Amino acid sequence: MNATVIPPFARTYRYDAIDREFLAERIAEFRGQIDRRLAGELTEDEFKPLRLMNGLYLQLHAYMLRVAIPYGVLNAPQLRQLALIARRWDRGFGHFTTRQNIQFNWTKLEDVPEMLEALAEVDMHAIQTSGNCIRNVTTDEYAGASPDEVVDPRVYAEILRQWSTLHPEFTWLPRKFKFAITGSPSDGVASLVHDIGVAAKRNAQGDVGFEIHVGGGLGRTPLIGRKLYDFVPEAEFLGRMEAILRVYNALGERDNIYRARIKILVRDLGEEFRRLVDAEYAQMPPIGLREMVTEA
Repeated sequence: MNATVIPPFARTYRYDAIDREFLAERIAEFRGQIDRRLAGELTEDEFKPLRLMNGLYLQLHAYMLRVAIPYGVLNAPQLRQLALIARRWDRGFGHFTTRQNIQFNWTKLEDVPEMLEALAEVDMHAIQTSGNCIRNVTTDEYAGASPDEVVDPRVYAEILRQWSTLHPEFTWLPRKFKFAITGSPSDGVASLVHDIGVAAKRNAQGDVGFEIHVGGGLGRTPLIGRKLYDFVPEAEFLGRMEAILRVYNALGERDNIYRARIKILVRDLGEEFRRLVDAEYAQMPPIGLREMVTEA
C-alpha cells in the first residue's frame, strides 16, 4: 500500500465476526431478561443490575437507552441508523452527551431488544454506558484535525476502548470511571477533571508518551486531577492504566456513594497513591501495547 493512502477505517474502531457474534448473543440474553421482567418474573430490584449492564436506565416516565459512540466517531450509516431508531422507537430525536454518547429518553422496555439489534447492524451497542465500570472513552472534537495536535489521540482512545471493554477485573468498580485523552497541548478534553486524563505528547527524540492526571472531577466535590506521571512511554501505557485501576478497585470506598469516586481516594492518599500504583505496576506482567497500536 502506498504510504500516503489512509485505509478507510484508519484510527477508528471496527468489528469482526467475533464481535458481531458476541453482540448477537448478548442481545438474545438481554431479550430473555426483559421478557422475564415484563412477565413479572423479575422485580425491578432484580432487573436493575441486568439493565444497567446494557445501558438502560429507568427514569420517571420512561426508560432511557444510552448508546456508546467511542471517542465520538460516527460514520454515515451509523448516523442514519441512529436517526431510524429515534423515529421508530423514540420521539424522533436523541440527545448527544458530553461524553460522546447518545441517549434515547422515551424508550419502551419491550422495544429495547429491537433497538439493540438495529444498533448491532451498524456495529454499535450500549454496553458499559452505565453502571460502575469503565465508561465510554472520550477525546476532543477536533482529534485528528487540530493544527496544534502532536499525536492523534484516536489511536490510543481505541486501544483504551479495546482494553477496557468487558475487562474482567473492572466490571464492578467502586463507582463509574471515565477516561479522556487529547493529543493537543490546548487540551480540548479538559483532562484535569476526569478520573484519568491523558495528554499524548512527544519527547525531544520524537517518541510518543503520555502525561497522566488522576482524580479529577466535578459534581458535588469538584477536584483538579493530580499529575501522576509527566511522561509514560508508549510501551508502558496500558500497564500504568491497569495499575491505577487495580489500586482504585482495591481501596476505593464502596459503602458511601459520595466518597466512591477515585478523586476522593487520590485526595485522601496524596503521594501514597503514586507509591501504591508504582508498586502494583512493578509486579505486573507487561501488556503488549505495541501489537495493539499496529492493529489499531
